[in-house]
Amino acid sequence: MTEKTEKLFLCVFAVIGKKWWRAVAGCMALLLFFPVDGIAQDMAVKTNAIGWATVSPNLAFEYRVARKWTLDLSLSYNPFTFGDNKKWRHVAVQPEARYWLCAPFGGHFVGAHLLYMHYNAGNVHMPFGLWKQLRDYRFQGNLYGGGLVYGYHHIINRRWSIEGVIGLGFAHTCSKYYRCRHCGRYQGIQKKNIFMPTKLSLSVVYVID
Repeated sequence: MTEKTEKLFLCVFAVIGKKWWRAVAGCMALLLFFPVDGIAQDMAVKTNAIGWATVSPNLAFEYRVARKWTLDLSLSYNPFTFGDNKKWRHVAVQPEARYWLCAPFGGHFVGAHLLYMHYNAGNVHMPFGLWKQLRDYRFQGNLYGGGLVYGYHHIINRRWSIEGVIGLGFAHTCSKYYRCRHCGRYQGIQKKNIFMPTKLSLSVVYVID
């Protein structure tokens, strides 16, 4: 295992084992300030347009760790509450390993990821009929999951690309939930296991040599 790969594994373990703000700070430091050694020095910085469409600022970093392998770390944050107490407030972290069929940062790839999200959501209509109770209840808790992904990276020029990714997998949620959107009448704790899309992204990508 190269020094570069070891640093990225430490980053993933930090995400899983620490509070989210400490994990994000640690990963940012590893990605930005440590030199990249080994097979290649390629990395990419990207943002997901679908996330921005849900008013969720987001950023992702990706490193090449072998001839056909990269590691990706996606971060998403939504602190907003809208009219009628509609909200999809969350902090989400998603580490992902990718295998490229040709070469990193170009063409088709497959992979696997983990997902952690802390959320406070209510009065939301989820797509595909998922979690229908969110329309009438407010849920606050944590989601843990993982899945498999397929994606395609379309190169525009040496620096800029467009990337589409879809992922499916399982998630476990543990939430406190409240019957009334506004008065916050506590109902209890709910645990769910869900087969669901675990990733959907259409990202603008900037590649760094």
